[in-house]
Amino acid sequence: MNTHATPRPPAVEHRRATWTVRGSWHSWISNDMQRVGPHWLQWVWTLIFSAVLAACFTLLGYVMFASKLPGAGTLQAWAYWYGKNFVVCFTIAALIHLMFEAGSWLLGGPPALRKLKDWQRSVFFGGIPLLGVLIGWPIGMVFSGSADILPRMMGSAGSIAMFTTLGLGTSLLLHFYFGTKAKQLAAEKRATEAQLRLLQGQIEPHFLFNTLAGVISLIDTDAARAKHTLMAFTEYLRSSLGTLRRDDSTVGQELELARHFLELLQARLEDRLRFQIDADPALLNQPLPPLLLQPLIENAVMHGIEPSLDGGLVTVRVHGNAGHLVLEVHDSGVGLEAAARRPVRQGSRGQGNGIALDNIRERLQARYNGSAELRVEAGDPGTRATLTLPLEAATAPA
Repeated sequence: MNTHATPRPPAVEHRRATWTVRGSWHSWISNDMQRVGPHWLQWVWTLIFSAVLAACFTLLGYVMFASKLPGAGTLQAWAYWYGKNFVVCFTIAALIHLMFEAGSWLLGGPPALRKLKDWQRSVFFGGIPLLGVLIGWPIGMVFSGSADILPRMMGSAGSIAMFTTLGLGTSLLLHFYFGTKAKQLAAEKRATEAQLRLLQGQIEPHFLFNTLAGVISLIDTDAARAKHTLMAFTEYLRSSLGTLRRDDSTVGQELELARHFLELLQARLEDRLRFQIDADPALLNQPLPPLLLQPLIENAVMHGIEPSLDGGLVTVRVHGNAGHLVLEVHDSGVGLEAAARRPVRQGSRGQGNGIALDNIRERLQARYNGSAELRVEAGDPGTRATLTLPLEAATAPA
């Protein structure tokens, strides 16, 4: 069966582009170096920041020094000084950008940066902008064609003190602002993750009781199948309980849990449920929040396969796409419209009441701040749920 996504309508593409741009901007100003979107877009934000900063310095220079000079208010004068200020600002910003990327790479990437102690983060995120200003300012002056006034400015203690204070003040201001914001977001993320992980970790009573009741009924009639079901249930419990003790997981670990879960459901539905797991081996070590896949698989079986007289196929597919990790759960069941018409079972977390999908979206927002997406659409046949997450650096062998 073809598991590739069907072409998306323009509205969906527009929404996807919007959250990619928003996520890229948030990642540019964040202090964990977890980049979202294409690499060139990060340089666009650096360019825009330089342009805005140059406009501020041009206005400041006019108010403080040039407002009383003849011809200072003409468009040509504004363009002339803005051009010089932009060259200096972009030189400093580009240097800081490169130094952050080089420093992140030398330290081991975003996962290593997130493990730094507070004072180490202060040195890294406060020291690089200051160093960038001190080094980039004279280089920018040369590039802007103002090298002739550089010796006079460098020889002036007041000028050196002014630019040192400016660089240090800007660095500390940005660091403390974004550091406070990052701590607030981290606290909110931990609270949301704890609440949703607790909900995900609670095995539904009807699922537990139905499985055990099924095993009991099979003992006298089909002992081999009862043994197979009980073994699958044991493996599923072992995998799921291990997941609850981890703050993070990997694609490989979550697919293993998904396989045990599907085997357990298959023991109950027999040949009415078939499943296939297809993953790029290079992505098995990719970090992945735990228990994101299971609710989607549960929805696929409960609302797609079970209502179908002939059953169907559930396909779990993992692949990469333009710097993103894409996880698809596709079922060949009755489809979205038929599932929406069915009454919601008491205690169900599935598509019928949307609780599972809402939980997943809340977890994605808390962890990725708008740079991840859950999409549910018609699968032709059946239904396809697609998770799109930014790729992260792998830290353990697959």
